[in-house]
Order: sequence, then structure tokens, then C-alpha cells
Amino acid sequence: MHSLEKLNDEIIGCRKCPRLVRYLEKVAREKRRAFRDCEYWGKPVPGFGDPGARLLILGLAPAAHGGNRTGRVFTGDRSGDFLYRALYRAGFANQATSKRRDDGLKLRDAYIVAAVRCAPPANKPLPLELANCRPYFEQELHILRPRVVLVLGSIAMRAYLGLLKDRGEIQSLAAFPFRHGASYQLPGESPQLFASYHPSQQNTFTGKLTEAMLVAVLRKIHRTLEKSP
Repeated sequence: MHSLEKLNDEIIGCRKCPRLVRYLEKVAREKRRAFRDCEYWGKPVPGFGDPGARLLILGLAPAAHGGNRTGRVFTGDRSGDFLYRALYRAGFANQATSKRRDDGLKLRDAYIVAAVRCAPPANKPLPLELANCRPYFEQELHILRPRVVLVLGSIAMRAYLGLLKDRGEIQSLAAFPFRHGASYQLPGESPQLFASYHPSQQNTFTGKLTEAMLVAVLRKIHRTLEKSP
């Protein structure tokens, strides 16, 4: 717990990416009309969840008016509403809503992080920005030692597999194609990998990802963890 708190303090204070720092400050200053009375977080967003989690969930980045406003990953936007409802239905959360940092939400056996800790313009981080955030993810893997990693979207999957490839734990990303519902038993002691479409509005509004589809993946993970020693 102490190690995670120390890491999260380091994440919050990070200023490695000037483009993202400028963008966060601009969004926090100008705000969205619907949130004009809110005080925006406007800083890198740390991980959130159960420090004893066996499931680590990897998303892409905080939303400009979601996590960047509330200070908690996947909180305060429709993607987060979708994700936390599914986590609640699958038994990984104590409630189905996520509005603000102090709303009483607690995760059970799950911890959520993002490949990029700052909200990027147009939700498109640059390769260097992904690389700058990678050490934080590496430290989270080391501290938590999860049994399962769930990636939300193909970018998150490439970020995770790219890390494993650079470590020499896998030979190629091509051996693990992204598709919703995929699961892969990775070599060595690497956590088992599960994949889902990202709960973005582009996916959920079009029906590419339904709540039932995400719940099915999470329940499969739950069963996997129950069988884990």
C-alpha cells in the first residue's frame, strides 16, 4: 500500500510531457460549460483500486472532462459509467456509479490504470508520451503482481505486449492478435492476458461493445481468478 501511494504521488507530480501539461492546464482553466462550477484536477491521474488486486485493468488515457476533471481514472464520463456498471455486475466493485473521488466507490480484487496518465488532445497520445508513462505501469506490475491483465482496446494491448517484448518475455506482438474476448496464457510468469473493446462512446453508442459483452469478459476473469491458487 505504501509503495502504491508513493508511486501515485510521483505520477501526480510528473511533468515529462510538455504538450500534455499545456493541454491539461488549458482544459482545467477553460472547462466545459456543464462543469464550469467544478474545480478541475488538471494533473496526471494515478491508478485506483484494491492494493491487493489480482486483476489489473489497463485503459488508454483519462478523458479531458472525465478523469482530468475528477482526478480518478474512468470517473465522471460515460465511458467510466459503462465500465463501473460492468465491474459492479461482475463482482469487482461495491457500487455501479462513479461520479467523483469521494463517492464511496471501492474496487474488489481489481486495480485500474491508464497507458497514458494525462488526457491527450483528441484522445491521441504520441509514441513518446506512451513511452514516458511506461515506467509507471512497470512499477504497478511489480508492486501488484497481478494474476490477470485486462486491456481495454488495441492501443492498451500494444502498450502491454510491447513492454513484454522489450523485456524478452515474448518474441512478437503478432502472436497475440487483438479481438474482443480474447485471452492468452503468456510465457513464463506473465499474468494471463484478456482483451476487450474500449468502453468509448464510439464503441458503446454504436453497439460494437455492449454492457453484456464486457460483463461476460469480466465474469470469465472472475472464474479464472477463483481457480487460481
